[in-house]
Amino acid sequence: MNQDKKSGKTLLSVITVICAGLIALSIIFPDAASGPAGNVVKVLVTPLQKSMNSFGQYLSGLSTNLEGSASLKAKNKELQEKVDKLTAENSELVLNKEELTRLQTLLDLKNQYSDYDMVGANVISRGSSNWYNTFTIDKGTNDGIQVDCNVMAGAGLVGIVTKVGPNWATVRSIIDDDSNVSAMVSTTSDTCIVAGNLQLIDQGTISLVKLLDDNNHVHVGDKVVTSNISEKYLPGILIGYISELNNDANNLTKSGQLTPVVDFRHLQEVLVIRTLKNYVASQDDAKNDKAERAKAAAGAADESETAASEADQAKGTGSANADAAGDHTAAADPDNGNTAGGDEAAGTAGQNAGGQE
Repeated sequence: MNQDKKSGKTLLSVITVICAGLIALSIIFPDAASGPAGNVVKVLVTPLQKSMNSFGQYLSGLSTNLEGSASLKAKNKELQEKVDKLTAENSELVLNKEELTRLQTLLDLKNQYSDYDMVGANVISRGSSNWYNTFTIDKGTNDGIQVDCNVMAGAGLVGIVTKVGPNWATVRSIIDDDSNVSAMVSTTSDTCIVAGNLQLIDQGTISLVKLLDDNNHVHVGDKVVTSNISEKYLPGILIGYISELNNDANNLTKSGQLTPVVDFRHLQEVLVIRTLKNYVASQDDAKNDKAERAKAAAGAADESETAASEADQAKGTGSANADAAGDHTAAADPDNGNTAGGDEAAGTAGQNAGGQE
């Protein structure tokens, strides 16, 4: 390769010398250009001129191409920056559109349950599960939220507030294993319980149990809502649709699965109902509560009586020891100690008896 370069340089030098000589001859002998010598010069110079012109055009084209390449690179960079900017703007528009869709869904839900006083909140954290079975929102007592406030999103019920602070609240959703919602089938008013199940929710469903359907009017696809006899949940809030139904072994109730109307994997905003359920206990509930209170009071009285009896017994034992000590001389200090011990036992028993009351 070095030899080729050297040969090329030698050839270029020779051509340059010849051209310079011919130019010099034409200057020194200007009249010779029209004679035989001029013809010889033209024959020799013309190919050289063509070669030089071609080489010059090549260099000019190369320079133009280099300038064009630099310009294209600059334009490409500018276009790429515009593409990146448009891509970012498009992504932002997509996110804004998704947020607008979610907020519009919440607005529709709020209008559907317009009888209830609600406030919107953002989900700011969740538990360790992949599902939003427990999570925290950014609103609390400062916004009128209390424990047992119902929470909604999507097309219906999410769960209930279990803890609350000034600017935060914890929500337990209906898919949590500790959740049991008193519900009913909207078409028949037959009652049932919607039980949370984190294993079933992986399949997109939760448990439906203890359904009373004596007339076999309940079918797959029926809508399930919160019951009016629920202690904490307001009535008529949509929970989901029955996806499976089977007879229980007792042939009295049915159980199955329900597909919730809320996406518990992608919760971002929720509505909190600030209206609490005004639950009035039935007569049976009141009787049961009264019986439980009476039973507890009787147990406390028995314990108090037992403690008092033990105190009297301890006091009697101490008095007997004191009488026995009277037959001895005043130097018998251990007996006096026994008497003091009996009095201390009696005092302790008396305190215990008072604490039970």
